[in-house]
Amino acid sequence: MSKRDYYDILGVQRRATADELKSAFRKKAKELHPDRNPGDVKSEQAFKELNEAYDILRDDQKRAAYDQYGHQAFEGPGGGPGGRGFGFDFSTSFTDVFDDLFGEFMGGRRGGGGGNRAARGTDLRYNMEISLEEAFVGKTATIRIPGSIACEACGGSGAEAGSKPQACPTCSGVGKVRAQQGFFTIERTCPTCQGLGRVVKNPCRGCSGSGRVQRERTLNVNIPQGVEDGTRIRLAGEGEAGLRGGPKGDLYIFLSVAPHRLFKRDGQDIHCHVPVSFVTAALGGHVEVPTLGGGRARVAIAEGTQSGRHFRLRGKGMPGLRGQGAHGDMFVEVGVEIPVHLTKKQQELLREFEKATSGQNSPETTSFFARMKEFLEGKE
Repeated sequence: MSKRDYYDILGVQRRATADELKSAFRKKAKELHPDRNPGDVKSEQAFKELNEAYDILRDDQKRAAYDQYGHQAFEGPGGGPGGRGFGFDFSTSFTDVFDDLFGEFMGGRRGGGGGNRAARGTDLRYNMEISLEEAFVGKTATIRIPGSIACEACGGSGAEAGSKPQACPTCSGVGKVRAQQGFFTIERTCPTCQGLGRVVKNPCRGCSGSGRVQRERTLNVNIPQGVEDGTRIRLAGEGEAGLRGGPKGDLYIFLSVAPHRLFKRDGQDIHCHVPVSFVTAALGGHVEVPTLGGGRARVAIAEGTQSGRHFRLRGKGMPGLRGQGAHGDMFVEVGVEIPVHLTKKQQELLREFEKATSGQNSPETTSFFARMKEFLEGKE
């Protein structure tokens, strides 16, 4: 009986990429897996064919041989006609394929010395609030971090002084155990050593064999100028100590910028709302406004300035992150303030002023009521 084409088995075209091959294999493997089809001989055989096809096509050298010679590249003594030497060892290749498909779901990692890697410490998170001024100039903050550090008594090994961790008797130091189920092998993390490959016979009294103890640490954190709300700063190796000498985790500083009573930030630009009297807005003048850097800026208010108008102060905004790049701009929004609590004399003066005004003094008001009149006449 002739073998099916490997590309047809996977359901891909001959020019399929490695990612497309892997995706197709995963999809079909989940459908044909014996656990989903118990006792189904056809599914079992199809699953074997699928693994064989993927093992060949995922290897660039084997795939090239298959594309040129077909199945003959892997048949006959020494790997087929012409001694091309691409023999297929199903038991070995299937284990590799199985690890590739299911290893990430079972906590396993391919290669790299099995389970003798010590467990990495947990990453830590620290929330820090800073002011807008601090984000403008940057700062060095001192923080206190509770967490675990390597035990000084045992040097992080977890073993009492004078002794050392020994190879795990369950997994022989590999960190993984295998169980045979039917025609394939399942590999799991060793339950005795939790994948470390080592066990401590004489645990350290200071850390009870974990290799770490709880301590509060003090750290200095540099906050660069220009940071935004939500910025994350990573401090490598400042997280929890690893179990029994494992590498440390990382510390992540999450920054939030507190609201400011005068300024609002929009990227690198700063906005400031400044009230002016209606006399200044009508006749023109100057107002002084604060800047985020601590100084003052003088803004010229043109005659007839309306409420909501913006004036730009170039280069008075936020600096680029870490001081790189040009500063943003500052926008001053004018709000014309209407006087309140008027005396009778002030009210009389305003009424006289209103009588003396014409449509030219209030062009927007005149234009609006003209449009309104046209609209209402059209409805009638």
